[in-house]
Amino acid sequence: MAKEKKPAKSKRDEQAQLLDLLRIILPKVQIDPALADKIYSAFEAELRSKNRVQSFEKFCDRIALPDLEPKTLEEVKQQLIAGFGDADLDIEPNEDGKGLRVDVSLPDGTQFHSRILVRPPGAEGSDEQEITMKFVAFPVALPGDQELIWALAKRENMTNEEAGIALNKIEDDFWASKPGQKLIKDRVERSFAEFIARVPAGVLGDVGLKRHYKLPEAVKVLRGATKK
Repeated sequence: MAKEKKPAKSKRDEQAQLLDLLRIILPKVQIDPALADKIYSAFEAELRSKNRVQSFEKFCDRIALPDLEPKTLEEVKQQLIAGFGDADLDIEPNEDGKGLRVDVSLPDGTQFHSRILVRPPGAEGSDEQEITMKFVAFPVALPGDQELIWALAKRENMTNEEAGIALNKIEDDFWASKPGQKLIKDRVERSFAEFIARVPAGVLGDVGLKRHYKLPEAVKVLRGATKK
């Protein structure tokens, strides 16, 4: 069990090191100290936001959901209330009957969206099998900006065409959903960048896709072999 905690600690250390490095680099490349500080604060806030989303999804993943009976849903709601206190909660069974949609709005305006899968008693081991299934790289780009790459992943038994169709459908469904419509009303740009940052990881996982939270790295430019 202790080994499971190491990645989280390592990730926090990596983020702290990245922020320290950013604090050193920004003054060297940006003359305006106020703008440099603004960039640093925005980057720090984005990291903090992603960490909160991941923590929320892990919280939901630990909630037992053997069925979608009213009594069970009330128990789930009470667990969410205990975890988030004075928050606006909305839980709704999915049409496929395989999970529960969870929307949480905190008093400060922060919103979380996730999905809790139905796990019948005795099926706990199925989650571990799901995690160990192999994913392969699935980088995607938009036609208007092919140099901006999102490093996603797909299960290795999916073709790129199948993964692309699934991703497009999820994006359409996301913006048509109640959380998506609320974001549009709140003047959030309906873009792929906003979608991929906000769509619940469980929704992607259900169709064999995965969103990477890897820290940004410089692209390695390879030199071609010297012709003789």
